[in-house]
Amino acid sequence: MATLVTPTGTPHTSLTAGGRRIAAAFANARERGRTALIPYVVAGYPTSDGSFAAACEAIDAGADLLEIGLPYSDPLADGATLQRASHAALLAGATFDRSLALVARLAAARPGIPLVTMGYANQLIGGGDGRDRAAALAAAGASGVIVADLTPDEGGPFEAVAAAAGLAVVYLVAPTTAPARRAAIAARSGGFLYCVSLVGVTGARTSLPSSVRRLVACVRAVSPVPIAVGFGVSRPAHVRTLARAGADGVIVASALVDALGPDGTDVARMSRLVASLRAAALR
Repeated sequence: MATLVTPTGTPHTSLTAGGRRIAAAFANARERGRTALIPYVVAGYPTSDGSFAAACEAIDAGADLLEIGLPYSDPLADGATLQRASHAALLAGATFDRSLALVARLAAARPGIPLVTMGYANQLIGGGDGRDRAAALAAAGASGVIVADLTPDEGGPFEAVAAAAGLAVVYLVAPTTAPARRAAIAARSGGFLYCVSLVGVTGARTSLPSSVRRLVACVRAVSPVPIAVGFGVSRPAHVRTLARAGADGVIVASALVDALGPDGTDVARMSRLVASLRAAALR
């Protein structure tokens, strides 16, 4: 079971309202013999209405949870596709407040799907503890938040304010993370643990690393929360491989943004890809 408190003595964010919603989504997929599918959309790309349409289509085509990228000027974990989409969203007027409005709109339109936002420490925490932004995300309807460049070593204050707001803080582990550290990070991750499949940035790949099955097994063995694998996952065959390897969830991002086409409007094509990924998620 997940640790009840963090090393700082604050409630573990898996026990928050958001953490419970995330856990229920993974449990629902597992009961149906599936790995949970987590598509990704960029808030405000290509426009506010366009990102809302894409998100609704992704949910309706088979998402169990939805990850929402918060546009940022220096998305260091993102590859070319997501950088391009984030930049386009910012040029179109995306702001944190407009991203909040999208989260709220989605939470009202598709209340059964947990929404997990993804951003960076500077935009979510800045020079303080992130209290206001954590509270705003939770109030808008987010269940969890991924801060791509935040580690548990520095994350205690943000975990505390997120827990107070009812928000789960999701941490990441990579193939280069030492085994003992993987276990320590997993014990702190709220809702689920984000398992990065490869060394590098996001981006659709034609194949996953040959070591990914062993990575999934090793991370799964030490994690008290579900693990979701992302980075490079782009094809039904990838989802099938990860499902059979024991991943609790798969995250697909760049491939879906690519599927939207050069202007970000081909929602039907993206929806077909989500449906094919969902069909491949059976274990």
